[in-house]
Amino acid sequence: MSRLTRRGEGIEDEPMRQRNKAFGIGLAAASFLAAAAARSATSPQFQRIQLTPCFWGEGANFADFNQDGAMDVIYGPWIFWGPDFKGRLAYAPADRTFTAKFPDGKTRTLPGYEGALGFKNAYADCFFCFVDDFNRDGRPDALIVGLPGEQSYWYENPGCNKGLWRRHPALDVPDNESPTYVDLTGDGRKELVCCSRGYIGYAEPSWAAPDKPWTFRPITPKGKYQKYTHGLGVGDVNGDGRMDVIEKDGWWEQPAAGAQAAPWRFHPYPFAPEGAAQMYAYDIDGDGDNDVLTCLNPHHYGLAWYEQVVESGKMTFRRHQFMGKTAAENRYGVHFSQPHALALADMDGDGLLDLVTGKRFWAHGPEGDAEPNAAAVLYWFRLTRGPRGAEYVPHLIDDDSGVGTQVVAGDVNGDGRPDIVVGNKKGAWVFLQRAGGK
Repeated sequence: MSRLTRRGEGIEDEPMRQRNKAFGIGLAAASFLAAAAARSATSPQFQRIQLTPCFWGEGANFADFNQDGAMDVIYGPWIFWGPDFKGRLAYAPADRTFTAKFPDGKTRTLPGYEGALGFKNAYADCFFCFVDDFNRDGRPDALIVGLPGEQSYWYENPGCNKGLWRRHPALDVPDNESPTYVDLTGDGRKELVCCSRGYIGYAEPSWAAPDKPWTFRPITPKGKYQKYTHGLGVGDVNGDGRMDVIEKDGWWEQPAAGAQAAPWRFHPYPFAPEGAAQMYAYDIDGDGDNDVLTCLNPHHYGLAWYEQVVESGKMTFRRHQFMGKTAAENRYGVHFSQPHALALADMDGDGLLDLVTGKRFWAHGPEGDAEPNAAAVLYWFRLTRGPRGAEYVPHLIDDDSGVGTQVVAGDVNGDGRPDIVVGNKKGAWVFLQRAGGK
């Protein structure tokens, strides 16, 4: 039986059961999930709150939008008010519907885009949601990056709990399927790092005139980067104190003269030739230099980290794959397909950044990708350092949510422990970490 939490959208459980039966979803992975859950028995536990079963976006985020002291969740055109997330606001038009014919012969019109409540593939106009105060009025606004290659916008928070928010243009052509919003330049303000028109670069608002379209600054020569390019990240790879840009085929070194001194120097390395998702530079093994963490194919299989080493006097990397196509490729017997979103957070309070990821459900619909109808699992992988070196130990959080193109880990309920926010074709969730054993 499905676990829908209805938020006044008139969605019944029966349509979901019919859809699951049609695609054979449900019991096939039961033994695998039970074993994984058993391994997670002593890990942090989570309270699962489904905000909606409707598909409005492939990413979600959180902030205190109404400034009442409780964090709220933003997903597609909706804001769900914390701390209980029962009330909501449509800050942007939310009149999208789709019509589906179910195996019982009945036709139903449902809210949102066609995702897990239907039978066909569709794409929402929100792939990523980032939060910042773009007009410096003290209230958090929302940056929405939609389908790759289409105009992005930021929405101005008016400071009230009703009505549509004013929309402003951001970057006109943001490409890549894993853009990030981070302080790349070191000026204390964040930039949208992405591809645009064949270049990798970054876009930033005109902080003095936030109504103006954003300016894109390339850091690379023009290449084969296009709207569906997979894999991008930001981090200090070489330890010089400046943030670099990581892509699937290598990394771009930020010049000493600063981010605007383009083109940056390219260091080739095949991190993920078949495509990646979010990519990170972090000292995984604790030896004082930063390693690289990524998935190996966001539509198929694989997670790996790359140990930074010196060979023949030159910096290079050594691959450590910890999940693949089969259970035998993971020491704990865990495998799942389509890890299309990754986040880092210290989930257990031991001072090390752990990995949060999972399966993206129906990236291209019910056919075509690896195991599109398998259980949409959500995991955190605990980073440990021991006699065998650095290791990622998997802990199952949930088996019916997964990730989208974005997954966000942070303290939603203010208890000092990281929580998780997910939005995808199955809907949106908050997973609140509960006190418990590690």
